[in-house]
Amino acid sequence: MDSLVDVAWLQDNLDDPDLRVLDCTVAFEIGEGGVISFYSGHDDWKKAHIPGSGFADIIDDLSDTTGPHQFTLPSASEFERAMSALGVGAGKKVVVYDSNFTMWATRVWWMLKAFGFDDVAVLDGGFTAWQAGGAPVADDHSPLPEAKFNANLRPGWFVDTAEVEGAIGEPSSACVIDALMPEMYSGAQNPYGRPGHIPGAINIPALGVVDFDTRLFLDEASLRERFAEALDEPKQPVIAYCGGGIAATTDAFLLRGLGKSDVAVYDGSMAQWTSDPARPLVLGDQPN
Repeated sequence: MDSLVDVAWLQDNLDDPDLRVLDCTVAFEIGEGGVISFYSGHDDWKKAHIPGSGFADIIDDLSDTTGPHQFTLPSASEFERAMSALGVGAGKKVVVYDSNFTMWATRVWWMLKAFGFDDVAVLDGGFTAWQAGGAPVADDHSPLPEAKFNANLRPGWFVDTAEVEGAIGEPSSACVIDALMPEMYSGAQNPYGRPGHIPGAINIPALGVVDFDTRLFLDEASLRERFAEALDEPKQPVIAYCGGGIAATTDAFLLRGLGKSDVAVYDGSMAQWTSDPARPLVLGDQPN
């Protein structure tokens, strides 16, 4: 995968003056009934991070904080401002990582690609792999030199509710993937007010494509097995969703890496889908 780098590569290139390394961590807890609470990873980043890295604040700087649903895509001007402040712009290279299961890093990777920036990669295994590899850790946080980021939203990277409704209205028109945990997919847990999954969606949990201990992505053969149904029809587009458009980017990122070009993320995901009681949901473990 061209968009995936390992710890050894990053150590070898960490002194590149054109490289920007961004910690994208959001901490979260899953409480009773599957209700999820989110917290910024900024304080933890200040205590320990990859040397020279900046902190990409998804909660406040890289989401639309005025909208009804958390983590939806910010405006182009807001994204430009945040990335420019982090030193990302023309001629720069970016590596994103997080301290959890890489889904926050893939979210920022996906947004960068969607806004027209291509020279970005994900650190496989994130900060867990970095520390396990004995790589240096810093607690200083000097500001990154600003750059000029130009955001030009590309079509096809994000889809809205209407496009999802069209896809499930014509079952063969798209493969819809639910990236949530099986308990949420089936409706056994109900963190979004209404239980179940979008009709016709298959379940490929984002937490199931990484090794729980090392946080590294599974090997290619295992990933192809996980995504077999989505890869089976090369010309069939894929729409991935989750609770708020975060975990979905992990599945979407990996599918792109496996050669699937027509992949989109439903930005509002279940938070938006369940907000209208007229939108259908299916209970159980199998798509209908």
